[in-house]
Amino acid sequence: MTKNSYLCAMNKREKLIKRFRTLPRDFTFEEVVSLFQGYGFELENKGATSGSRIKFYHSVDQIAYIMHKPHPSNIVKGYMMRDILNFLIKNHYIE
Repeated sequence: MTKNSYLCAMNKREKLIKRFRTLPRDFTFEEVVSLFQGYGFELENKGATSGSRIKFYHSVDQIAYIMHKPHPSNIVKGYMMRDILNFLIKNHYIE
């Protein structure tokens, strides 16, 4: 990764975090995936019978966050946004 592409990636990540902290009403599931992946989490499906349940797992820190994919819309609900923010703060990913 070149220095410019690294700075661009950091800029996008910082913008995503800044946007997330405002708890916008139009935050998408793809943005949540990007947010978690930016902190080193991997997206895992909970299995064939899990329905819309998914898990973000951090193998180094040995922690996980489980949630349901939003449906029928792709927009994450406000209560889930607050829950994700509290999880990231509690586990020292966001100050």
